[in-house]
Amino acid sequence: MTSAAGDGVSRKTACVTGGSGYIASALVKMLLEKGYAVKTTVRNPDDKEKNAHLEALKALGPLEVFRADLDNEGSFDDAVAGCDYAFLVAAPVALMPENPEEEVIQPAIRGTLNVMRSCVKAGTVKRVILTSSTAAVSSRPLEGDGHVLDEESWSDVEYLREKKIGTWAYPASKVLAEKAAVAFAEENNISLVTLCPVVVVGGAPATKVKTSVPELLSLLSGDDDMVDKLELIEAASGSIPLVHIDDVCGAEIFVAEAEAPAGRYIVCTLNTTAIELANFLHAKYPQYELNIDHIGALPAKPRVSIWSDKLVKEGFQYKYNNLDQVYDDIVPYGRTLGILPY
Repeated sequence: MTSAAGDGVSRKTACVTGGSGYIASALVKMLLEKGYAVKTTVRNPDDKEKNAHLEALKALGPLEVFRADLDNEGSFDDAVAGCDYAFLVAAPVALMPENPEEEVIQPAIRGTLNVMRSCVKAGTVKRVILTSSTAAVSSRPLEGDGHVLDEESWSDVEYLREKKIGTWAYPASKVLAEKAAVAFAEENNISLVTLCPVVVVGGAPATKVKTSVPELLSLLSGDDDMVDKLELIEAASGSIPLVHIDDVCGAEIFVAEAEAPAGRYIVCTLNTTAIELANFLHAKYPQYELNIDHIGALPAKPRVSIWSDKLVKEGFQYKYNNLDQVYDDIVPYGRTLGILPY
């Protein structure tokens, strides 16, 4: 496939949906660095401030930005046309919606299938890589301690719909979108791989981040609202499972290119807790006065561990394997974003 830049170099071409987002921006960057021609989508290409990082990434290689909306069938046709791989990263995120079914669950299913229909029309896509979440794995009733969850585990949608606790619609949407994608792929003979990352942290090209980065820095920043969200992660997951964004993007490309991968893969490096994080951060960053009042009643050790052995057995190697490596990267990023003052 000849690159869109017209430089005559033969390149693989990838589409990444949701290029203005946190994970997608890092994936676009890594693909360009690996020599891909990249086509990405945003809802509003005219928003220069929100898309400034994409303009900057064009210096790395051939990158085209397309207008597309998950709710509009056919709007991804141009972005997917001619691509070897399609990375479905964009997803609706409304954690506390007034109407969860209409605002989160149905749009997630509809948006996933809309992009996959564009992949069928393209006729060139060798593999679709759906970025889901371990929210589709771990949101289920788990009493006691010592649970280990892998790719065979699914969040319980009936339980979530019945109890309606907290941000229940998000994990429900991830399960239902993933299952809809699997069914569609089987019907249309599409090679589909699903990645289920845990809590993703680390620096990325995107400069407006509403994800887990502020939460994982909250014990240092003193942001009580973000500490509350850190608590919610642990309450919902039974631990605070972490993975660096570079490892997520590396896994995305690995499962796209490798012969064997199929089905779903958890992407996780560490299972920790707020107490363990507080102890680690207190020792590593003594210049900060840690905000630990909220977390004293939480368990010291994870009740639930998320395993990603399946991905490792396929031959994938993680680069960020401990908290030191993760925070050496996320703290400078937090300063860049203005989350941390120093």
